[in-house]
Amino acid sequence: MPEWLLKKDDYVPPKDKDAFIDKSIISILGIVIKFTKQTEYRKKRVEINALVKLISTLILIAFISLTKNFTFVLVVTVFMLVLINFFRINEIKHILKVSLTVAVFTFIIFLPSIFLGYGNNILMITLKILVSVAFVNILAFTTQWNDLIGALNVFRVPNMFIFVLDITIKYILILGEFSLNMVYALKLRSVGKSNSKSTSISGIVGTMFIKSKEMAEEMHGAMECRGFIGEYKVYKKFKLKLPDYICIIFNLAFILMYFYFDRL
Repeated sequence: MPEWLLKKDDYVPPKDKDAFIDKSIISILGIVIKFTKQTEYRKKRVEINALVKLISTLILIAFISLTKNFTFVLVVTVFMLVLINFFRINEIKHILKVSLTVAVFTFIIFLPSIFLGYGNNILMITLKILVSVAFVNILAFTTQWNDLIGALNVFRVPNMFIFVLDITIKYILILGEFSLNMVYALKLRSVGKSNSKSTSISGIVGTMFIKSKEMAEEMHGAMECRGFIGEYKVYKKFKLKLPDYICIIFNLAFILMYFYFDRL
């Protein structure tokens, strides 16, 4: 037996910071968890039909954009604040965070109009943006992606647009899990101090690009074998229940309020 095998190895690798890799893992893991949990969670929370929710959101955004009455905007804002109280704390924080960020950005963009004498319109425009973004977030939080895609098909949205949206959502999860495993492997194989972690991450991005290209070619071949011609068919029938009728009543009430306040 060689002598070097009988000697004790006292090598101690120098310590290195893994903050860059840890942050990458946390970011990717957060995205994967969101897409993994959304299906069952959203199905249990809201029983309103996806088509009704989509139409309601479009109606609210359309009439909020068209109104010139500040009272109507305040009424819709109060309704939005009451509605988000039925969500969890972290969901409320996310909805308000995104909505307020967009609203503040809008306010800053229109801030010079104060010096031109249009200061009264800034608050109304900011509230319109805030409420519109909030309702879009509420729709995203309460609707499964497959139901939303089915609702888009009912609206006769082009099949190519639905196809790109559907495949993008599905492959975000697949490629997210693949990249997460690669980052875990990078962390487990990192021994000692390395000054080229960013280079390793760029290698992961390149590998993901090659992997996504291979998966796209495999999916294209599988779709050809199954006779896919680019047409989306919705086999799930939309049935209206009591929550759907309540939502429709609220939509009619907002439409009537719009025409009432718009005449004032």
